[in-house]
Amino acid sequence: MVVQQYRDGGGARAVRALAVAGVIAVTAGCFGGGGESGASDGSGRRSVAADRPLDLLGQAADVLVEAGGAETRTSMETAAGGTRVTIRAQGAYDFRRQLGRLKVVLPEDAAGADGHRPITELLAPGALYMKNRGAGVPDDKWVRIDTTTLKDGNLLTGGVTDPMAAAELLRGAADVTYAGKSELAGVTVHHYRGVADLGRAARAASPQSRGALSAAAKGFSKDAVPFDAYLDEDGRLRKVRHRFTFSSEGPEVSVVSTLLLYGFGLPVTVTLPDEDAIYTGEIRQG
Repeated sequence: MVVQQYRDGGGARAVRALAVAGVIAVTAGCFGGGGESGASDGSGRRSVAADRPLDLLGQAADVLVEAGGAETRTSMETAAGGTRVTIRAQGAYDFRRQLGRLKVVLPEDAAGADGHRPITELLAPGALYMKNRGAGVPDDKWVRIDTTTLKDGNLLTGGVTDPMAAAELLRGAADVTYAGKSELAGVTVHHYRGVADLGRAARAASPQSRGALSAAAKGFSKDAVPFDAYLDEDGRLRKVRHRFTFSSEGPEVSVVSTLLLYGFGLPVTVTLPDEDAIYTGEIRQG
């Protein structure tokens, strides 16, 4: 399993956030082109491709902070024993406050019946809140997980890679090559391919992200995370795909997580639940 059982910050038993087994693989065009905002007007625009790739990627998280909020779509696919399933999510993220709200859609079950309600997830520095997750959890309660205690630092646990963490990972980039210019949903983007080191990224990350990324650097079986990153002419990260590797009870498992960002400048409102709204009882599997 991708995630086993964990305890939240208050010592109550949480649960595997999303029971995802096997290998996740996302195709380059899984998001299509809908919903993308237009490119900027070009005033004061620099030539992204002309800059040093390591500098550009290392500054990607800072550029997103300057941009403020954005809409996001994510996709994860897992394959094991010849079965492939997909987890998708859509929502918005505030890079300045590092807060996000997403609706996560679980894959259909083995019989093809879609019996899962969408999970609402709130992302915050050091914490993941989930609603509609876990048998026995009241409908009005949230499950809270301390992401600094997760072996993957919440890069995979919620079925969504935290958008800020995805950008911060690029601070650990090395062996970067420029793969050329293309168009993504009507926006010119520059494609960079390389490998990020989890430990290096954790050391260079912002204080809010450092704890979770440090946990991931210790928990994954490989520190090297291959990636494909697409930056627009203003240096904003539009799309990034990471390939993670970890050890489960069986053989090594590779997980590919893809993040799409658009609609920059969007006001994002995220209200975290009060303590009395947090469920502290045992969560049944299933």
